[in-house]
Amino acid sequence: MHDCQLVLPCRDEEAALRALLPKVPASLGVIVVDNGSTDGTARVASSAGATVVSEARPGYGAAVHAGLVASTAPYVAVMDGDGSFDPADVLPLLELVRAGEADLAVGRRVAVRRGIWPWHARLGNALVLAWLRRRIGVVVHDIAPLRVARRADLIALSVEDRRSGYPVELLDRATRAGWHIVERDVAYLPRAAGTRSKVSGSVRGTLRAAHDFWKVLAR
Repeated sequence: MHDCQLVLPCRDEEAALRALLPKVPASLGVIVVDNGSTDGTARVASSAGATVVSEARPGYGAAVHAGLVASTAPYVAVMDGDGSFDPADVLPLLELVRAGEADLAVGRRVAVRRGIWPWHARLGNALVLAWLRRRIGVVVHDIAPLRVARRADLIALSVEDRRSGYPVELLDRATRAGWHIVERDVAYLPRAAGTRSKVSGSVRGTLRAAHDFWKVLAR
């Protein structure tokens, strides 16, 4: 049995999963949350040996929460399933949590080349984190699309947002709860060919996510 499961929230990520799943370290279990895909996401995930969970309610937070509930491991990692991260980067973050050096270990995106992280997405990320630093002293520099923590602690944190505001609320609640949050640089890679980000892939998507972020921050 794996002591850490990697949750991949996915919607129409068939192309990405074909290349991504074989790269997942054998020490990690994998849960693919199919968040309303119309392609072969679930089929590809199942054939690669991943546990597949279906979450009909649309939204990043809904998918992550479904994966967290489905997990049976003491540690949970969450990573975008679009091929933009190397799953091997989960392991150093996991070791920080296992060793008690972090309650939440997160990856700070470092683009491997220009153009991977659109300006509008970087700007939104920076504005939200500047607000969190001023308001509650959050220490990280990224909204943390790659993160590791103890499953029981995440459930006890009771994050409520089920849309794009989920990672912002997570950072807000974890900081207020006194969690020790540690950030490490991770490579931010080009998305898999044939896929498109639901958030940073367009200005409209980024604005929709920003609306979700500010709803969380205004609570």
